[in-house]
Amino acid sequence: MPKLEKLLFTRSVRVPTKNTVRKLITFKTGRSYKRCLKRLRVKGIKPYKRLPNLRTLGCHFDKRRSWKVIARHPEVKRVESDARIRVHLYQKHRQTAGQKKVQALSTCPPELTWNICRVKANEAWARTTGSSIKVAIIDTGIAEHPNLKIAGGVNTIRGGSYADDNGHGTHVAGITAGKGLDGVKGVAPDVELYAIKALDSQGGGFVSSIIAGVDWCIRNKMNVINMSFGLVGSSVSKALRDVITKAYNQGIVIVASAGNSGTEDNGMIDAPASFPETMAIAATNRANEVTNFSSRGTGIDLAAPGEQIRSTWLNGGYMTLSGTSMSSPHAAGGVALLLSRQPNLSPSQVAELLRSWALPLPSEMETEQGAGLLQLDRV
Repeated sequence: MPKLEKLLFTRSVRVPTKNTVRKLITFKTGRSYKRCLKRLRVKGIKPYKRLPNLRTLGCHFDKRRSWKVIARHPEVKRVESDARIRVHLYQKHRQTAGQKKVQALSTCPPELTWNICRVKANEAWARTTGSSIKVAIIDTGIAEHPNLKIAGGVNTIRGGSYADDNGHGTHVAGITAGKGLDGVKGVAPDVELYAIKALDSQGGGFVSSIIAGVDWCIRNKMNVINMSFGLVGSSVSKALRDVITKAYNQGIVIVASAGNSGTEDNGMIDAPASFPETMAIAATNRANEVTNFSSRGTGIDLAAPGEQIRSTWLNGGYMTLSGTSMSSPHAAGGVALLLSRQPNLSPSQVAELLRSWALPLPSEMETEQGAGLLQLDRV
């Protein structure tokens, strides 16, 4: 069989064109990874993604030439497509800051949004607000905002700033960690908040940037990861599953949105929420019903508010949005509250406790709500 580095060189290209595809190559050993990377550099080919801890390279392949011979090489663990990712924002429910705001519940203090009271986060704050827990938001980044305190972060797309140029990541961050200005306080307002910019200004991107983000979280010892996005279509990614499993085994709790396919899908929730190592979160409305857009299927752990949620936005503003993107960060904040009280809990123990405290919704099936509505008063 030809040398692996020669096979890679003859099928990789320097610049992507209409005849190229993005492929992720995972090597069995670090030695093979380093040797092939060195050979590509000598030939003037720069992989678009380099993940040394995972022994993975992202390369542009000429799709007119077969890459299967590389996948069969004894030094290669896997070759897979670099699948596309999209945020789980339900566009029909977008509301600008100038439009009518959702009114607070009669039982909810006027300085809090309805969703925070609905999961009873405020009833846990006398005991904990999440301090010392590191929460990573893998998303479109997080923008500077007077209602958010960002501890750090990374841009895994191309390096540089982790600032949000879309708004989605900033909105998600506010649900988890808003400080309480302008009536927007997050579930766990005193967590250490980290911005992992892995999605672009359109709310999309590639799984390779997500993998790099999870790898960064492992290396920087995050406690909680929120993922408010899903793989596009029926895409699968074993590389993503591998790195999520690695994070899970190192004690990181990973929370993911179930998806916005509603009842249209075939009983499936999106990846990575469908992975057993993640906590999959469905979306509910003010009537404690699972929303029409929330994906149904086996594997949902919990439900949390995801319709008409007001949170932080770009340029110091606020926006009201809907989607399972909005439900997931409620659970991520809940995990942070729990871990700040019981830091030695494993991811499986965290999930088990939160499911045991949930409020079952009588009108909904388990494939719609999991164990029920997130409840944090017992933290």
